[in-house]
Amino acid sequence: MPEHTFDDFEAGRVYALGSKVVTEDEIVAFARQFDPQPFHLDPEAAKDSVFGGLIASGWHTGAMWMRLYVDSLLGGASGQGSSGIEELRWLAPVRPGDTLSGRLIVLEVTSSESHPDRGTIRIRGEMVNQDGVTVMTMVSRGRFARRQN
Repeated sequence: MPEHTFDDFEAGRVYALGSKVVTEDEIVAFARQFDPQPFHLDPEAAKDSVFGGLIASGWHTGAMWMRLYVDSLLGGASGQGSSGIEELRWLAPVRPGDTLSGRLIVLEVTSSESHPDRGTIRIRGEMVNQDGVTVMTMVSRGRFARRQN
């Protein structure tokens, strides 16, 4: 039986998802494959950018949040996918050496009327750096199976 089912979530609950130290090598490797902009790829070129140095792609920050979510909660849950992200904000740059901590706040819990064996949770995901600065927020929905009785 999954560790978390739809029935375990309640509005207002906060889950700590763990933390991740961001390395320059990871920033550059992600950028090479998915977001090859100079301020993600080249520390020297990044010095002349508006950011004044190398920063992680926002997509990389989102991917790191997702990894923390899967490793700490979703991987052992009755998840059935997502209908997507409603809002995504990159609020501050992520730099090499930053330690990011993920958290998830349950905003809404809605039982499915047409499928009584499942429901949807609406969540706010956040990434916060070692200085307490929120670097990313997102709001999304996920479907989960209900506990089998």
